[in-house]
Amino acid sequence: MQINLKKWQDEILATLILAWPIILSNLAQMLINSTDVFLLGHYSESALAASAIGTGIVITPLVIGYGLISASSAMIATQKGKMAHSVRDVRRSVRASMWIAILFSIPIMVLLWFSEAIAVSMGIKPDLAKDVGIFVRALEFEIMPALLALSLRNFVTALHAPIWATLISVISVICNAIINYGLIFGNFGLPELGLFGAGLGSSITNLIALLGIVLVVALKKPFRKYYIFGNFWRIDWARIIKMLKIGAPISLQWGFEVSVFSGAVFLMGLISTQSAAGHAIAIQIVSMTFMVPMSIAQAATVRVGNAFGRKDKMSISYAGWSAFIVSMLFMSSTGFLIFIYAEPLAQLFIDKNVENSAIVIALAIGFIKIGGLFQIADGAQVVGAGMLRGLHDTKWAMIFAGIGYWGVGIGVGSYLAFVANMAGNGIWIGLAVGLGVVAILMITRWSMREKLNLC
Repeated sequence: MQINLKKWQDEILATLILAWPIILSNLAQMLINSTDVFLLGHYSESALAASAIGTGIVITPLVIGYGLISASSAMIATQKGKMAHSVRDVRRSVRASMWIAILFSIPIMVLLWFSEAIAVSMGIKPDLAKDVGIFVRALEFEIMPALLALSLRNFVTALHAPIWATLISVISVICNAIINYGLIFGNFGLPELGLFGAGLGSSITNLIALLGIVLVVALKKPFRKYYIFGNFWRIDWARIIKMLKIGAPISLQWGFEVSVFSGAVFLMGLISTQSAAGHAIAIQIVSMTFMVPMSIAQAATVRVGNAFGRKDKMSISYAGWSAFIVSMLFMSSTGFLIFIYAEPLAQLFIDKNVENSAIVIALAIGFIKIGGLFQIADGAQVVGAGMLRGLHDTKWAMIFAGIGYWGVGIGVGSYLAFVANMAGNGIWIGLAVGLGVVAILMITRWSMREKLNLC
Protein backbone atom coordinates (compact mmCIF):
# COMPACT_ATOMS: atom_id res chain seq x y z
CA MET A 1 0.00 0.00 0.00
CA GLN A 2 2.83 2.37 0.85
CA ILE A 3 4.49 1.62 -2.49
CA ASN A 4 1.26 2.37 -4.33
CA LEU A 5 0.83 5.65 -2.49
CA LYS A 6 4.38 6.63 -3.38
CA LYS A 7 3.70 5.77 -7.02
CA TRP A 8 0.60 7.96 -7.03
CA GLN A 9 2.53 10.85 -5.48
CA ASP A 10 5.38 10.50 -7.96
CA GLU A 11 3.07 10.33 -10.97
CA ILE A 12 0.94 13.31 -9.89
CA LEU A 13 4.13 15.30 -9.29
CA ALA A 14 5.53 14.30 -12.69
CA THR A 15 2.24 15.29 -14.35
CA LEU A 16 2.26 18.68 -12.63
CA ILE A 17 5.91 19.33 -13.50
CA LEU A 18 5.18 18.65 -17.16
CA ALA A 19 1.80 20.41 -17.16
CA TRP A 20 2.52 23.71 -15.41
CA PRO A 21 4.51 25.36 -18.22
CA ILE A 22 1.93 24.05 -20.72
CA ILE A 23 -0.77 25.61 -18.55
CA LEU A 24 1.01 28.95 -18.55
CA SER A 25 1.55 28.73 -22.30
CA ASN A 26 -2.10 27.94 -23.04
CA LEU A 27 -3.33 30.59 -20.61
CA ALA A 28 -1.10 33.10 -22.33
CA GLN A 29 -2.56 32.08 -25.71
CA MET A 30 -6.04 32.50 -24.27
CA LEU A 31 -5.14 35.89 -22.84
CA ILE A 32 -4.44 37.11 -26.35
CA ASN A 33 -8.09 36.60 -27.29
CA SER A 34 -9.30 37.81 -23.89
CA THR A 35 -7.33 41.02 -24.38
CA ASP A 36 -9.12 41.58 -27.69
CA VAL A 37 -12.52 40.99 -26.03
CA PHE A 38 -11.62 43.39 -23.22
CA LEU A 39 -10.47 46.13 -25.61
CA LEU A 40 -13.40 45.73 -27.99
CA GLY A 41 -15.79 45.68 -25.02
CA HIS A 42 -14.52 49.17 -24.30
CA TYR A 43 -14.81 50.17 -27.96
CA SER A 44 -18.45 49.33 -28.80
CA GLU A 45 -21.15 46.73 -28.22
CA SER A 46 -21.42 45.97 -31.96
CA ALA A 47 -17.66 45.47 -32.25
CA LEU A 48 -17.73 43.02 -29.33
CA ALA A 49 -20.59 41.04 -30.90
CA ALA A 50 -18.94 40.98 -34.35
CA SER A 51 -15.64 39.80 -32.88
CA ALA A 52 -17.42 36.99 -31.03
CA ILE A 53 -19.04 35.73 -34.24
CA GLY A 54 -15.86 36.32 -36.28
CA THR A 55 -13.72 34.47 -33.77
CA GLY A 56 -16.22 31.62 -33.89
CA ILE A 57 -15.80 31.44 -37.67
CA VAL A 58 -11.99 31.41 -37.48
CA ILE A 59 -11.56 29.21 -34.42
CA THR A 60 -13.38 26.18 -35.84
CA PRO A 61 -10.97 25.50 -38.75
CA LEU A 62 -8.06 26.58 -36.56
CA VAL A 63 -8.89 23.97 -33.93
CA ILE A 64 -9.46 21.34 -36.61
CA GLY A 65 -5.92 22.12 -37.75
CA TYR A 66 -4.72 21.84 -34.16
CA GLY A 67 -6.23 18.36 -34.02
CA LEU A 68 -4.47 17.22 -37.18
CA ILE A 69 -1.15 18.41 -35.82
CA SER A 70 -1.66 17.19 -32.24
CA ALA A 71 -1.04 13.60 -33.35
CA SER A 72 2.66 14.53 -33.41
CA SER A 73 2.73 14.72 -29.59
CA ALA A 74 1.49 11.15 -29.18
CA MET A 75 3.77 9.85 -31.93
CA ILE A 76 6.88 11.55 -30.55
CA ALA A 77 6.08 10.49 -26.96
CA THR A 78 5.55 6.86 -28.00
CA GLN A 79 8.79 6.84 -30.00
CA LYS A 80 10.70 8.31 -27.06
CA GLY A 81 9.19 5.63 -24.82
CA LYS A 82 10.47 2.94 -27.20
CA MET A 83 13.86 4.56 -27.88
CA ALA A 84 14.93 7.43 -25.62
CA HIS A 85 17.67 8.67 -28.00
CA SER A 86 15.59 8.60 -31.18
CA VAL A 87 16.32 11.58 -33.47
CA ARG A 88 15.41 10.78 -37.07
CA ASP A 89 11.94 9.43 -36.30
CA VAL A 90 11.13 12.42 -34.10
CA ARG A 91 12.33 14.81 -36.81
CA ARG A 92 10.09 13.11 -39.38
CA SER A 93 7.04 13.62 -37.15
CA VAL A 94 7.78 17.29 -36.49
CA ARG A 95 8.32 18.07 -40.16
CA ALA A 96 5.18 16.17 -41.16
CA SER A 97 3.13 18.22 -38.69
CA MET A 98 4.55 21.45 -40.13
CA TRP A 99 3.68 20.45 -43.68
CA ILE A 100 0.17 19.54 -42.59
CA ALA A 101 -0.09 23.03 -41.06
CA ILE A 102 0.95 24.67 -44.34
CA LEU A 103 -1.19 22.55 -46.64
CA PHE A 104 -4.25 22.89 -44.38
CA SER A 105 -3.98 26.66 -43.91
CA ILE A 106 -3.99 27.82 -47.53
CA PRO A 107 -7.49 26.69 -48.63
CA ILE A 108 -8.95 27.66 -45.24
CA MET A 109 -7.64 31.20 -45.55
CA VAL A 110 -9.14 31.50 -49.04
CA LEU A 111 -12.52 30.31 -47.73
CA LEU A 112 -12.48 32.71 -44.77
CA TRP A 113 -12.09 35.69 -47.11
CA PHE A 114 -15.84 35.28 -47.73
CA SER A 115 -16.83 35.38 -44.04
CA GLU A 116 -19.36 38.18 -44.53
CA ALA A 117 -21.30 36.01 -46.96
CA ILE A 118 -21.00 33.05 -44.58
CA ALA A 119 -22.43 35.13 -41.73
CA VAL A 120 -25.32 36.37 -43.89
CA SER A 121 -26.12 32.79 -44.97
CA MET A 122 -26.34 31.84 -41.28
CA GLY A 123 -29.04 34.47 -40.72
CA ILE A 124 -26.87 37.21 -39.17
CA LYS A 125 -28.16 40.74 -39.80
CA PRO A 126 -26.37 42.49 -42.72
CA ASP A 127 -24.78 45.29 -40.64
CA LEU A 128 -23.41 42.81 -38.10
CA ALA A 129 -22.30 40.44 -40.88
CA LYS A 130 -20.37 43.27 -42.55
CA ASP A 131 -18.45 43.91 -39.31
CA VAL A 132 -17.80 40.19 -39.01
CA GLY A 133 -16.27 40.16 -42.49
CA ILE A 134 -14.02 43.14 -41.69
CA PHE A 135 -12.73 41.45 -38.54
CA VAL A 136 -12.15 38.01 -40.08
CA ARG A 137 -10.30 39.33 -43.14
CA ALA A 138 -7.59 40.54 -40.76
CA LEU A 139 -7.75 37.72 -38.21
CA GLU A 140 -7.54 34.85 -40.72
CA PHE A 141 -3.86 35.53 -41.34
CA GLU A 142 -3.09 34.16 -37.87
CA ILE A 143 -3.97 30.61 -38.95
CA MET A 144 -0.76 29.49 -40.67
CA PRO A 145 1.70 30.98 -38.13
CA ALA A 146 -0.46 29.70 -35.25
CA LEU A 147 -0.48 26.13 -36.62
CA LEU A 148 3.24 26.14 -37.42
CA ALA A 149 4.02 27.45 -33.94
CA LEU A 150 1.87 24.68 -32.44
CA SER A 151 3.84 22.06 -34.38
CA LEU A 152 7.04 23.28 -32.74
CA ARG A 153 5.41 23.68 -29.31
CA ASN A 154 4.27 20.05 -29.50
CA PHE A 155 7.86 19.08 -30.28
CA VAL A 156 9.42 20.84 -27.29
CA THR A 157 6.61 19.62 -25.00
CA ALA A 158 7.05 16.00 -26.07
CA LEU A 159 10.73 16.39 -25.13
CA HIS A 160 9.60 17.53 -21.65
CA ALA A 161 10.85 21.08 -22.23
CA PRO A 162 7.66 23.18 -22.59
CA ILE A 163 9.09 26.17 -20.71
CA TRP A 164 10.30 27.73 -23.97
CA ALA A 165 6.80 27.76 -25.41
CA THR A 166 5.61 29.34 -22.16
CA LEU A 167 8.13 32.19 -22.31
CA ILE A 168 7.24 32.95 -25.92
CA SER A 169 3.52 32.89 -25.14
CA VAL A 170 3.95 35.34 -22.25
CA ILE A 171 5.89 37.71 -24.52
CA SER A 172 3.13 37.32 -27.12
CA VAL A 173 0.46 38.44 -24.63
CA ILE A 174 2.38 41.64 -23.94
CA CYS A 175 2.97 42.28 -27.66
CA ASN A 176 -0.69 41.66 -28.47
CA ALA A 177 -1.93 44.05 -25.77
CA ILE A 178 0.34 46.84 -27.00
CA ILE A 179 -0.26 46.29 -30.72
CA ASN A 180 -4.04 45.92 -30.41
CA TYR A 181 -4.40 48.87 -28.03
CA GLY A 182 -2.67 50.96 -30.67
CA LEU A 183 -4.52 49.62 -33.70
CA ILE A 184 -8.03 49.50 -32.19
CA PHE A 185 -8.07 52.95 -30.60
CA GLY A 186 -5.43 54.72 -32.72
CA ASN A 187 -2.82 55.11 -29.96
CA PHE A 188 1.00 55.31 -30.24
CA GLY A 189 0.64 57.22 -33.52
CA LEU A 190 -1.09 54.28 -35.21
CA PRO A 191 -4.33 54.63 -37.22
CA GLU A 192 -7.62 53.84 -35.47
CA LEU A 193 -8.70 50.62 -37.19
CA GLY A 194 -11.26 49.31 -34.68
CA LEU A 195 -12.35 45.77 -35.51
CA PHE A 196 -9.87 45.40 -38.36
CA GLY A 197 -7.09 46.51 -36.02
CA ALA A 198 -8.04 43.83 -33.48
CA GLY A 199 -7.78 41.10 -36.10
CA LEU A 200 -4.59 42.51 -37.61
CA GLY A 201 -2.93 42.82 -34.20
CA SER A 202 -3.66 39.20 -33.35
CA SER A 203 -2.26 38.03 -36.70
CA ILE A 204 0.94 40.02 -36.15
CA THR A 205 1.25 38.59 -32.64
CA ASN A 206 1.02 35.01 -33.91
CA LEU A 207 3.72 35.71 -36.47
CA ILE A 208 5.99 37.04 -33.71
CA ALA A 209 5.30 33.89 -31.64
CA LEU A 210 6.21 31.68 -34.60
CA LEU A 211 9.49 33.48 -35.14
CA GLY A 212 10.29 33.09 -31.44
CA ILE A 213 9.74 29.31 -31.31
CA VAL A 214 11.62 28.86 -34.61
CA LEU A 215 14.68 30.57 -33.11
CA VAL A 216 14.48 28.38 -29.99
CA VAL A 217 14.26 25.13 -31.96
CA ALA A 218 17.01 26.17 -34.37
CA LEU A 219 19.49 27.51 -31.83
CA LYS A 220 19.00 25.90 -28.40
CA LYS A 221 21.11 22.85 -27.63
CA PRO A 222 18.40 20.34 -26.57
CA PHE A 223 16.59 20.82 -29.91
CA ARG A 224 19.38 21.72 -32.31
CA LYS A 225 20.52 18.11 -32.77
CA TYR A 226 17.17 17.21 -34.37
CA TYR A 227 17.99 19.47 -37.34
CA ILE A 228 14.29 20.22 -37.86
CA PHE A 229 14.71 22.76 -40.66
CA GLY A 230 17.43 20.98 -42.63
CA ASN A 231 16.16 19.84 -46.06
CA PHE A 232 12.72 20.92 -44.89
CA TRP A 233 11.36 21.12 -48.42
CA ARG A 234 11.57 17.34 -48.87
CA ILE A 235 8.00 16.33 -48.09
CA ASP A 236 7.67 13.03 -46.22
CA TRP A 237 4.30 11.88 -47.57
CA ALA A 238 4.45 8.51 -45.78
CA ARG A 239 4.79 10.18 -42.36
CA ILE A 240 2.14 12.78 -43.23
CA ILE A 241 -0.35 10.03 -44.12
CA LYS A 242 0.46 8.12 -40.92
CA MET A 243 -0.04 11.28 -38.86
CA LEU A 244 -3.32 12.11 -40.58
CA LYS A 245 -4.69 8.65 -39.75
CA ILE A 246 -4.20 9.44 -36.05
CA GLY A 247 -4.85 13.17 -36.28
CA ALA A 248 -7.99 13.21 -38.44
CA PRO A 249 -10.25 11.74 -35.71
CA ILE A 250 -8.68 14.13 -33.17
CA SER A 251 -9.34 17.09 -35.45
CA LEU A 252 -12.95 16.04 -35.97
CA GLN A 253 -13.40 15.52 -32.22
CA TRP A 254 -12.00 18.98 -31.46
CA GLY A 255 -13.90 20.38 -34.41
CA PHE A 256 -17.18 19.03 -33.03
CA GLU A 257 -16.40 20.61 -29.65
CA VAL A 258 -15.32 24.06 -30.78
CA SER A 259 -17.92 24.24 -33.56
CA VAL A 260 -20.70 23.63 -31.07
CA PHE A 261 -19.58 26.76 -29.20
CA SER A 262 -19.23 28.60 -32.53
CA GLY A 263 -22.72 27.38 -33.43
CA ALA A 264 -23.89 28.74 -30.10
CA VAL A 265 -22.53 32.16 -31.07
CA PHE A 266 -24.58 32.11 -34.27
CA LEU A 267 -27.68 31.11 -32.33
CA MET A 268 -27.01 33.98 -29.94
CA GLY A 269 -26.76 36.32 -32.92
CA LEU A 270 -30.21 35.16 -34.01
CA ILE A 271 -31.58 36.03 -30.57
CA SER A 272 -30.00 39.51 -30.23
CA THR A 273 -26.76 41.46 -30.51
CA GLN A 274 -26.75 41.78 -26.71
CA SER A 275 -26.94 37.98 -26.34
CA ALA A 276 -23.96 37.53 -28.68
CA ALA A 277 -21.99 40.12 -26.70
CA GLY A 278 -22.90 38.50 -23.37
CA HIS A 279 -21.90 35.11 -24.77
CA ALA A 280 -18.53 36.57 -25.85
CA ILE A 281 -17.85 37.63 -22.26
CA ALA A 282 -19.00 34.36 -20.68
CA ILE A 283 -17.03 32.18 -23.08
CA GLN A 284 -13.85 34.03 -22.16
CA ILE A 285 -14.32 33.16 -18.49
CA VAL A 286 -14.97 29.44 -18.97
CA SER A 287 -12.35 29.18 -21.72
CA MET A 288 -9.71 30.61 -19.39
CA THR A 289 -10.30 27.92 -16.77
CA PHE A 290 -10.56 25.28 -19.52
CA MET A 291 -6.94 25.97 -20.46
CA VAL A 292 -5.81 24.17 -17.29
CA PRO A 293 -7.45 20.75 -17.89
CA MET A 294 -6.62 21.07 -21.57
CA SER A 295 -2.95 21.49 -20.61
CA ILE A 296 -3.16 18.58 -18.19
CA ALA A 297 -4.64 16.55 -21.05
CA GLN A 298 -1.60 17.41 -23.18
CA ALA A 299 0.67 16.27 -20.35
CA ALA A 300 -1.42 13.09 -19.99
CA THR A 301 -0.95 12.35 -23.70
CA VAL A 302 2.82 12.55 -23.28
CA ARG A 303 2.95 10.57 -20.00
CA VAL A 304 0.53 7.88 -21.21
CA GLY A 305 2.30 7.81 -24.58
CA ASN A 306 5.68 7.22 -22.94
CA ALA A 307 4.27 4.33 -20.89
CA PHE A 308 2.47 2.99 -23.98
CA GLY A 309 5.77 2.96 -25.86
CA ARG A 310 7.31 0.92 -23.02
CA LYS A 311 4.21 -1.37 -22.95
CA ASP A 312 3.91 -0.69 -19.21
CA LYS A 313 0.21 -1.16 -18.36
CA MET A 314 0.59 -0.15 -14.72
CA SER A 315 2.31 3.14 -15.61
CA ILE A 316 -0.37 3.81 -18.23
CA SER A 317 -3.00 3.55 -15.49
CA TYR A 318 -1.12 5.77 -13.05
CA ALA A 319 -0.40 8.39 -15.73
CA GLY A 320 -4.00 8.62 -16.91
CA TRP A 321 -5.77 8.62 -13.54
CA SER A 322 -3.28 11.06 -12.02
CA ALA A 323 -4.09 13.60 -14.72
CA PHE A 324 -7.80 13.00 -14.19
CA ILE A 325 -7.57 13.54 -10.41
CA VAL A 326 -5.61 16.79 -10.77
CA SER A 327 -8.07 18.09 -13.38
CA MET A 328 -11.15 17.28 -11.28
CA LEU A 329 -9.72 18.98 -8.19
CA PHE A 330 -8.99 22.13 -10.17
CA MET A 331 -12.28 22.31 -12.08
CA SER A 332 -14.45 21.69 -9.03
CA SER A 333 -12.73 24.63 -7.32
CA THR A 334 -12.98 27.00 -10.27
CA GLY A 335 -16.58 26.00 -10.93
CA PHE A 336 -17.53 27.11 -7.41
CA LEU A 337 -15.62 30.40 -7.73
CA ILE A 338 -17.05 31.20 -11.16
CA PHE A 339 -20.61 30.65 -9.93
CA ILE A 340 -20.10 32.82 -6.84
CA TYR A 341 -18.27 35.67 -8.59
CA ALA A 342 -20.16 35.72 -11.90
CA GLU A 343 -21.18 39.38 -11.60
CA PRO A 344 -17.76 40.98 -10.99
CA LEU A 345 -16.24 38.71 -13.65
CA ALA A 346 -18.80 39.87 -16.23
CA GLN A 347 -18.22 43.53 -15.35
CA LEU A 348 -14.51 43.23 -16.13
CA PHE A 349 -15.10 42.87 -19.85
CA ILE A 350 -17.36 45.77 -20.78
CA ASP A 351 -17.41 49.49 -20.09
CA LYS A 352 -20.60 50.54 -18.28
CA ASN A 353 -20.78 53.60 -20.55
CA VAL A 354 -21.11 51.42 -23.67
CA GLU A 355 -24.64 51.29 -25.09
CA ASN A 356 -26.78 48.48 -23.63
CA SER A 357 -23.96 47.46 -21.29
CA ALA A 358 -26.39 46.71 -18.41
CA ILE A 359 -28.32 44.25 -20.59
CA VAL A 360 -25.11 42.60 -21.81
CA ILE A 361 -23.77 42.23 -18.27
CA ALA A 362 -27.03 40.74 -16.99
CA LEU A 363 -27.06 38.17 -19.79
CA ALA A 364 -23.38 37.36 -19.29
CA ILE A 365 -23.91 36.71 -15.55
CA GLY A 366 -26.52 34.05 -16.31
CA PHE A 367 -24.29 32.37 -18.89
CA ILE A 368 -21.26 32.44 -16.58
CA LYS A 369 -23.19 30.77 -13.75
CA ILE A 370 -24.23 27.93 -16.05
CA GLY A 371 -20.59 27.72 -17.18
CA GLY A 372 -19.52 27.34 -13.57
CA LEU A 373 -21.85 24.37 -13.19
CA PHE A 374 -20.38 22.46 -16.16
CA GLN A 375 -16.72 22.93 -15.21
CA ILE A 376 -16.27 19.37 -13.92
CA ALA A 377 -17.78 17.82 -17.05
CA ASP A 378 -15.65 20.04 -19.28
CA GLY A 379 -12.47 19.02 -17.46
CA ALA A 380 -13.38 15.32 -17.49
CA GLN A 381 -14.07 15.15 -21.21
CA VAL A 382 -10.89 16.93 -22.32
CA VAL A 383 -8.59 14.96 -19.99
CA GLY A 384 -10.36 11.73 -20.93
CA ALA A 385 -9.64 12.45 -24.59
CA GLY A 386 -5.99 13.26 -23.78
CA MET A 387 -5.57 9.97 -21.91
CA LEU A 388 -7.01 8.00 -24.83
CA ARG A 389 -4.86 9.96 -27.28
CA GLY A 390 -1.76 8.69 -25.48
CA LEU A 391 -2.90 5.18 -26.47
CA HIS A 392 -3.39 6.37 -30.10
CA ASP A 393 -7.12 5.72 -29.56
CA THR A 394 -8.83 8.62 -31.30
CA LYS A 395 -11.69 7.31 -33.46
CA TRP A 396 -14.21 6.72 -30.68
CA ALA A 397 -13.41 10.03 -29.01
CA MET A 398 -14.43 11.65 -32.30
CA ILE A 399 -17.70 9.69 -32.37
CA PHE A 400 -18.45 10.57 -28.74
CA ALA A 401 -17.87 14.25 -29.50
CA GLY A 402 -20.20 14.21 -32.50
CA ILE A 403 -22.98 12.55 -30.52
CA GLY A 404 -22.57 14.63 -27.37
CA TYR A 405 -21.94 18.09 -28.77
CA TRP A 406 -24.17 18.18 -31.86
CA GLY A 407 -26.67 15.39 -31.26
CA VAL A 408 -27.29 16.33 -27.63
CA GLY A 409 -25.77 19.77 -26.95
CA ILE A 410 -27.09 21.78 -29.88
CA GLY A 411 -30.30 19.76 -30.00
CA VAL A 412 -31.18 20.38 -26.35
CA GLY A 413 -29.90 23.97 -26.49
CA SER A 414 -31.94 24.87 -29.59
CA TYR A 415 -35.09 23.37 -28.13
CA LEU A 416 -34.70 25.21 -24.81
CA ALA A 417 -33.77 28.50 -26.51
CA PHE A 418 -36.40 28.73 -29.23
CA VAL A 419 -39.19 26.33 -28.24
CA ALA A 420 -39.10 26.60 -24.44
CA ASN A 421 -38.32 30.35 -24.79
CA MET A 422 -35.27 30.21 -22.50
CA ALA A 423 -33.21 32.21 -25.05
CA GLY A 424 -29.46 32.31 -24.36
CA ASN A 425 -29.71 30.45 -21.05
CA GLY A 426 -31.28 27.52 -22.90
CA ILE A 427 -28.33 27.36 -25.29
CA TRP A 428 -25.85 27.27 -22.39
CA ILE A 429 -27.83 24.55 -20.60
CA GLY A 430 -27.68 22.52 -23.82
CA LEU A 431 -23.89 22.97 -23.92
CA ALA A 432 -23.66 21.73 -20.32
CA VAL A 433 -25.71 18.61 -21.05
CA GLY A 434 -23.62 17.84 -24.13
CA LEU A 435 -20.35 18.16 -22.22
CA GLY A 436 -21.68 15.83 -19.52
CA VAL A 437 -22.57 13.14 -22.05
CA VAL A 438 -19.14 13.31 -23.72
CA ALA A 439 -17.35 13.19 -20.35
CA ILE A 440 -19.18 10.01 -19.31
CA LEU A 441 -18.44 8.31 -22.62
CA MET A 442 -14.72 9.25 -22.58
CA ILE A 443 -14.07 8.05 -19.04
CA THR A 444 -16.06 4.85 -19.59
CA ARG A 445 -13.89 3.96 -22.60
CA TRP A 446 -10.69 4.72 -20.66
CA SER A 447 -11.89 2.50 -17.80
CA MET A 448 -12.44 -0.34 -20.29
CA ARG A 449 -9.07 0.10 -22.06
CA GLU A 450 -7.67 -3.32 -21.10
CA LYS A 451 -10.85 -5.19 -22.03
CA LEU A 452 -10.76 -3.38 -25.37
CA ASN A 453 -7.04 -4.20 -25.86
CA LEU A 454 -6.13 -0.50 -26.15
CA CYS A 455 -2.97 -1.04 -24.07
